[in-house]
Amino acid sequence: MSRSRLLTVAGATALLGAVLVAQPAAAHPAPRITRAGLDPALVAGRGADVPFVEQEAENAVFTGEKIGPGRDAYTLPAEASGRAAVRLQPKQYVEFTLTRPANALTLRYSIPDAPAGGGITAPLDVSVDGKHKRTMTLTSQYAWLYGMYPFSNDPNVDPTPGWWKPEPDPVAKPFRPNHFYDEQRVLLDRTYPAGSRVRFAVPRATAAAWTVLDVADFELVREPLKQPGRSLDVRLFGADPTGRHDAAPAIERTIAAAQRIGWSVFIPAGTFQVNRHIVVDKVTIRGAGNWWTIIKGKVLPLAEPAPDKSVHSAPGFYGKYAADGGSTDVQLSDFAIESDVRERIDTDQVNGIGGAIGGGSTIENLYLHHTKVGIWLDGPMDGLLIRNNIITDAVADGMNLHLGVSNVRATNNFVRNSGDDGLAMWSESNADGLVNHDNVYDHNTVQTPVLANDIAIYGGRDNAVTDNLVADPIREGSTLHAGSRFNATPFEGTLTFARNTTVRGGPRDLNWDIGLGAIWLYALQSTMSGTIEITDSSFLDSTYNAMMFVVDWPVKDDYAITNVAVRNIKVDGTGTNVVNARVGGWATFENVDARNVGAPFVNNCGTFHFNGPPEFEVRDLGGNDGGWTGATWCEDRPAVVPPPPPSPWN
Repeated sequence: MSRSRLLTVAGATALLGAVLVAQPAAAHPAPRITRAGLDPALVAGRGADVPFVEQEAENAVFTGEKIGPGRDAYTLPAEASGRAAVRLQPKQYVEFTLTRPANALTLRYSIPDAPAGGGITAPLDVSVDGKHKRTMTLTSQYAWLYGMYPFSNDPNVDPTPGWWKPEPDPVAKPFRPNHFYDEQRVLLDRTYPAGSRVRFAVPRATAAAWTVLDVADFELVREPLKQPGRSLDVRLFGADPTGRHDAAPAIERTIAAAQRIGWSVFIPAGTFQVNRHIVVDKVTIRGAGNWWTIIKGKVLPLAEPAPDKSVHSAPGFYGKYAADGGSTDVQLSDFAIESDVRERIDTDQVNGIGGAIGGGSTIENLYLHHTKVGIWLDGPMDGLLIRNNIITDAVADGMNLHLGVSNVRATNNFVRNSGDDGLAMWSESNADGLVNHDNVYDHNTVQTPVLANDIAIYGGRDNAVTDNLVADPIREGSTLHAGSRFNATPFEGTLTFARNTTVRGGPRDLNWDIGLGAIWLYALQSTMSGTIEITDSSFLDSTYNAMMFVVDWPVKDDYAITNVAVRNIKVDGTGTNVVNARVGGWATFENVDARNVGAPFVNNCGTFHFNGPPEFEVRDLGGNDGGWTGATWCEDRPAVVPPPPPSPWN
């Protein structure tokens, strides 16, 4: 076998997972709609109300092979929605049946990398009821990263010298491949009724050794929005809607004119080339809808580093930086940003939305794709609503509120396949004493962050995470997290985690070689003594623990976690424990119901004095059902017993 073939397959057996189940084409079963890979009834009331319906490829009719379920990092099943997908060879297909009328779809897929990195392209035929065939061009140019943080596009990259790693030497190449999936949106030629069959088939001639299909989202997209009154069309100022010419100067001229007369800016249907930041302040910019108005551009090298340390430019709408006074009264809505970020360079400001935007501003109905971070805001700033946005395939975070951000509500957003935390609040310590406070993440859906957590809170005061649906974290993080780390300010006031549902959280941490919790609290740089409330939530199918309280070994006798209240919780399935405590401190537990638990409910190793009395107090306030016992048992790494799938709670 040639070197090219070997690297194109890229260790396909390991990457695709241990389970490969061939399935011949069969009579069409009833189509299955899911949310986070589950029956929607199991997650009702949680997460974003999105305009599309989700169907998993493994639940459809297919002639390929099912891969997974599997949860081992650096494999294709682990990064798939629901931890399973379908692998196709040439002439094989997956066929979905529409459950309601649709004229658009989003397909999440993976194809191999090029032998030397950088990606390939491959065709995929799409037909509806055997007719109207068109061909998509799939790409792996935005996927396939390797090595250790902040990652590389080179399959032959070596481990970082001096950095501890659990693998033996020499490491296998490619070293730690990850971030396999990408997605693509397609507008169909017309609206098709419920019952129509949409088939994705791999043609005979393809450069891809295999094609993996994960999930398809089907949607009925409305006609383009009309230009509102008292608005200026960017085409009047020379913006090219074909994407052939740079539209940034014309958009900026439109903004300036609109600000002078107090009107808004309208960007109509079309593709507008933008390759840098457009700075916004006291302006409303609307598109015709995020399927119709596309801001599309390249990542371009700068002649010299910018003042913000960027070495590249890319399309984005930025408020003025806080040092320049920030921006207020900004309204951004109803367009897409299709960026071109293919690697992670942490000094680069190549995010979709950035700067400091507050003062009654709104960011809504955007589709942000292939950015470094979808929305990264640097404070101090106050007062912003972020709602109804879709952020996918980011190389780093989906959204991050950083450095003295206050009174921001992010609601009804959908984030999938981020390369770091899906949603984060980072109250980084600073000389001015700025603290993130009074921010809320509510009714959001976050799925498959490749690195880190679905939702993470790093320090701050009186913040809340409520009514979210979070699923399928891959490694070095979990579904919900609060951490005294990354130089964060102490937790103050009350941090609220309420009415959230986690799905398949609590993965194995590769560096520690232990399982995390679906929600985990981590005292790394200071004692966590602010009130933390974890209430009215469901933890479904946790790979290891439902809840984890942990400190790092070098500071195990220095920092503790206290003042945590856990109540009205349902735990349906854990591979190991309900509560795993590896820190000193205390928490109260009340009305915690658990079933399908793989090990004793409480695993209390405290500060790792394994044979002594536990240093973490599990305070039982009553109503804890399902098999709770004393809190003195400790097992460093209990055996994992995979639970059955979640089911309705009677």
